[in-house]
Formats: sequence, structure tokens, C-alpha cells
Amino acid sequence: MNRAHIEYLSSPEWATKLQEELVPWLDAAGDLGDDVLEIGPGPGQTTDILRRRAARVTAAELDASLAAPLAERLAGTNVEVHCADATDLPFDTGRFSAVTMFSVLHHVPSPEEQDRVFAEVRRVLRPGGAFVGVDPVDRPDLRMSHDDDTFVPVDPATLPGRLEPFGFTETTVDLIDFQFRFIAR
Repeated sequence: MNRAHIEYLSSPEWATKLQEELVPWLDAAGDLGDDVLEIGPGPGQTTDILRRRAARVTAAELDASLAAPLAERLAGTNVEVHCADATDLPFDTGRFSAVTMFSVLHHVPSPEEQDRVFAEVRRVLRPGGAFVGVDPVDRPDLRMSHDDDTFVPVDPATLPGRLEPFGFTETTVDLIDFQFRFIAR
């Protein structure tokens, strides 16, 4: 991610947006279970939200410069942070009650790698587990804000079909303003 992006994800403005938009949606989405995996927590504001909703949270962050301070900040809590690639997760098959990705999918550099992420998410989920996420839609202003950054948006209309080959049979997608939210089982 570019520097401006990281700064925004660490900002009070982003924290407020999460409290106003993500928290009510997560509450309405239902119980995430006891062991949640968050892929791509970045600076960890979404991790802070998740750790109040699950007994155990595991955060998998690809960028070591983000994973290390997050692990240090959350040491001694119900969160365990790993520097890990979502296309090859170091976790047991069927371990997690839910997997979350908040504004991360578009940072995966190709549709093929996104599909590898989907396969790994399915592998580490328990039967009946939920894959829950939010990601932006493709808009010119969002493309511009990702200057010198990866921006490979997922078409929300195609997401259920992309997830189905990996075993997700119940996928709901809601389009809201500049983003979409999804829950797949």
C-alpha cells in the first residue's frame, strides 16, 4: 500500500467510518464464532473491532512492517498476529469459525491470486463457517487514490460465481455507495 493509504487506515477518520458503517453491519451479520481469522489487518483498526466480538482472533498480515507493530501492540490480548501470505496460509484446515477481509481483496495483485486467496479461505474455514468482507468498487476516484499501489477491484456481480468453485454455495453481496459487502458460507 502507498504511504497515504496506510496513514488513512491509521486515522481517527477511518476509525469513525468503521464505527459508523462496519460495526452495525457486522452486528447484523451475526455471530462470527469463537476463532476468527482476519486477512490483511494493516494497522489493526478492524482487528480492534473483531477482538471484541470473538474469543480468539488471528491476524494474517503480509507486510512485515505492519505485522510487527500490530503484534507488539496486541501482545497479551486475544489476538495472535502472523506475517503471512493469504495465498498460502500457515493454519490448519478447518480451524476458523469465520474469515474476514476488510478492504483487502483489491490489493491482491491479480484475479488468479485472488482465486488462490479464496481457495485458502475455504480450506481454513470450518464447515458452515462464514467468509465476511468489504471491498471497494471500481471507480476513477478510487483508482486515483491507489496511485503507486495495487488496485485490482473485484466485480461484486461476479463474486458469488467466483467463490462457488471453492465450495461457497451461499453468498450474499450488498452494494453500498462506493463499496460492496459480502457474506459467503
